[in-house]
Amino acid sequence: MLKRMMTRTRIGALVVASLIGAAPAAAWGSAPEPAADASRPANSADAKIEALERRIEALEAELRRSHAAESSSSASKDEAKVANQVAPAPAPGPAPPAAAPADPFAFADFSWLTGNPRNTDSPLATKYFTPDIRVDVNYTNQFHHPQDDTISGSTEIFRSGELQLTQLGLGGDFQYDHVRARVMTQFGLYSETTPRNDSSAARGQWSLDSAYRYVSEAYGGYHFDALHGVNVDAGLFMSYIGLFSYYQYDNWAYQPSYVSSNTPWYFNGLRVQIYTSDTLKIEPWIVNGWQSYGRFNSAPGVGGQILWRPTGKVSVVSNNYWGKDALGVPDRKRIHSDDSIQVKYFDNPDGWISKAAASLTVDVGCEFGGGVTCHGGNAATPSQYFLGFMIYSRLWFDHDLFAVTLGGGAINNPGRYLVLLPPINGATATSGTPYFTENPGDPYKAWDTSLTFDYMPKQFITWRLEFNHRAASVPYFSGSGGVTPPAGNTGPLGSLVTGWSPDLRKDEDRVTVALLVKL
Repeated sequence: MLKRMMTRTRIGALVVASLIGAAPAAAWGSAPEPAADASRPANSADAKIEALERRIEALEAELRRSHAAESSSSASKDEAKVANQVAPAPAPGPAPPAAAPADPFAFADFSWLTGNPRNTDSPLATKYFTPDIRVDVNYTNQFHHPQDDTISGSTEIFRSGELQLTQLGLGGDFQYDHVRARVMTQFGLYSETTPRNDSSAARGQWSLDSAYRYVSEAYGGYHFDALHGVNVDAGLFMSYIGLFSYYQYDNWAYQPSYVSSNTPWYFNGLRVQIYTSDTLKIEPWIVNGWQSYGRFNSAPGVGGQILWRPTGKVSVVSNNYWGKDALGVPDRKRIHSDDSIQVKYFDNPDGWISKAAASLTVDVGCEFGGGVTCHGGNAATPSQYFLGFMIYSRLWFDHDLFAVTLGGGAINNPGRYLVLLPPINGATATSGTPYFTENPGDPYKAWDTSLTFDYMPKQFITWRLEFNHRAASVPYFSGSGGVTPPAGNTGPLGSLVTGWSPDLRKDEDRVTVALLVKL
């Protein structure tokens, strides 16, 4: 375009110059000089006009050649761009920043695991705070229909024939400049039922079970930018011994088997989370004791977790513990190992079956000293150990809208040191009860199975329907007569009531409908 304007300018200059008799060749560049007509005098007016016309014709011819060359060059460039698919080079700018290291275990989606929430985002999260709001409401029908509506032997389900709020959890995670904190409340039945299973509060003053009953998690800590991340936290934190989460929304089933239900949900103490890579976490603990607000005796409990996720389809965890946790028996010690593997063996998001996974958990432990031994016991020093397993299989359907879980397990726990004490006449782990003893060597074997159906229309809500069958080698579960005296709790908690005894059965069946929300 610029060349055309320059050429036209030169033509105009040439015309003007010719009319006044001064048209230098430089006015129109390198165009050839037209030949003169010999029949006319060189200085006549007609000759000058003829010369001007020839010059204009010559200049127009040059202009046409210039336009043709310019069009040919432009077309060739356009064809080259199309042929080579090369976009124009962008304007130079600053180099992109280096990618930040991935969060631990962020290389894959592990929301399929039991014990993990299935949320993939938090709509209320901010830069400094990620809220966690949980609602757990259930209705359970126990088929013995206990007259006092009390269900025994569970850390998740406590009443029959009633709609009950198991937990209202309000809290979340704070983070700022490497400082971190988490808090979660436990309003509802958890605030009563969880503290009653901790006998450490009976040692000393200040009612630890009252001080802590309305919080399930409360800790602060610091994040170090070492390895793939190191967190040091102190306070109340989840243990995850037994694989399942304390929060039912996170789990494949509402009522977990005994190796999960009878082992610790929380610890009170110090933990260090060491992420050595994006697939491995090592987490040592120093805690007050085995799911205890305080110490049982003179020594704290120690232990730790190793969590390995080599791929997005496999998760392996090992929890190990040592402590002195028999109240009033300072020479008795406990060791325990809890080991689980979870495998996602099928994944087809667009298929009728969208996912399939399975888990296996094995627990082994014992007590020794203080009149008991791990093995080879006798009448004077009986064996006291815990051996159990649970296995679950889960299928997801229709883009994870529905899921079905089948599972169960069994335990053998002579001495009953991890068996949940039935709340007979208000009995707690501190009071004990003569109606269900926990003496060294007392036999206890149990097994259970469950079938769970989930409807998950949104990632923040689960509607759950579950059937449970549970059985034990000794009378343990609430029968139709219940476990509460006719006049209510009578005398000291757990004590004998003249003319009355609880109705305990060797098995139970129940159906639970639950509404679970997590935001």
